[in-house]
Amino acid sequence: MINIVDAADISADDLISMRDERTPDVSSVVGEIINDIKLRGDLALGEYTLRFDQADLSDFKVSDDEIKKAVSEVGVDFLEILKTAAENIRLFHEKQRRDGFNLDNGDGVIMGQRILPLERVGVYIPGGTAPYPSTVLMDIIPAKVAGVGEVLMITPPKPDKSVDAGILAAASIAGADRIFKAGGAQAIAAFAYGTKTIPKVDKIVGPGNIFVATAKKIVYGVVDIDMTAGPSDILIIADSTADPVFIASDMLAQSEHDENAAAVLLTPDIRVAEAVKDELAIQLENLQRKHIAEASLRKNGRIILTGDIAQAIDFSNALAPEHLELCIADPFALLNNIKNAASVFLGNYTPEVLGDYFAGPNHTLPTMGSSRFFSPLSVDDFIKKSSYLSYSDQALSKCGDMVECFAMREGLYAHAKSIAARTRRGV
Repeated sequence: MINIVDAADISADDLISMRDERTPDVSSVVGEIINDIKLRGDLALGEYTLRFDQADLSDFKVSDDEIKKAVSEVGVDFLEILKTAAENIRLFHEKQRRDGFNLDNGDGVIMGQRILPLERVGVYIPGGTAPYPSTVLMDIIPAKVAGVGEVLMITPPKPDKSVDAGILAAASIAGADRIFKAGGAQAIAAFAYGTKTIPKVDKIVGPGNIFVATAKKIVYGVVDIDMTAGPSDILIIADSTADPVFIASDMLAQSEHDENAAAVLLTPDIRVAEAVKDELAIQLENLQRKHIAEASLRKNGRIILTGDIAQAIDFSNALAPEHLELCIADPFALLNNIKNAASVFLGNYTPEVLGDYFAGPNHTLPTMGSSRFFSPLSVDDFIKKSSYLSYSDQALSKCGDMVECFAMREGLYAHAKSIAARTRRGV
């Protein structure tokens, strides 16, 4: 099911490339869907929704009555849990807000930067084998904190035309302005180009399958996107103080997402490695999504023996995991050594699942080694920056010759004359 291997026999690049090789190329199919939505709008969207979701829709908008019904269906207890999680997420993201700045040194030059929220954002929430109301909270709340003018959500309908009650209840709590029913590449295309009933947005965020991820890549440039996330992954670094039961349960929690998810353990302790391998087999037997988790562990799971914790950290920085658990005696002492990890969980009592649902940091994270250059979804994803500049006559005169020289050096003579027209009047 899962092998114990020596770090000398496998590299971070090996793990990443194994997953890359299993990623199918669906760009041709997705491109055709996108072009069809561009040409035929709602008509094409309805046909794809019937084909892929078995839902025959004449109206893609979720009604207020449907939302109220969903809120009543989820139950008081779960509603309170959603509200508590939403507050935790909101508090964390409020700390990410930033202000612009203004520089005025009194010399006739004023410059600065403005922070402006995007006008309209589209949030994609996947359907598939499990609904994710947690992703609703994680993706909508930062946009609302940023001050986005209108936050739209789109999610695949069930064959009976309904949407999961938990997803709609979470959207209501998070503050979605409008909700639509559609999924896959066709939903991304509708957000990117607009249809008669679904408005065009400025940015699309949210996870999805390979068709959704590919569609986001294709429409990038027409609209902005958050990232192109792939299957989820977790890396656990453990020393002799770690509990194998905890580690196995966290690896299985990641593996049950889908068969392409990856769970990897790095440890210098052979006893921990063997105990985790045994515990995985025990816990797997009673897992409801056993077939998914088992396939994930078989394809992408690894237990890797390192020489010491320092080697494990070097391996981790090369792998650049989505989730990193430090199940070691003093995790804070090593936190600054972690250079590439989207979200870090410190200590034996901080499972990654806390971040999935409740704690506050965002769970929409870069995958497949892309935490080397991508960041978790944040308030920054829903703003744009605009600069401004003002020079007085005297201030321009002081630097005009230098700017003219710069322009001439680049061979842009009209640029130079633009300055000269202001600084050499009457000469």
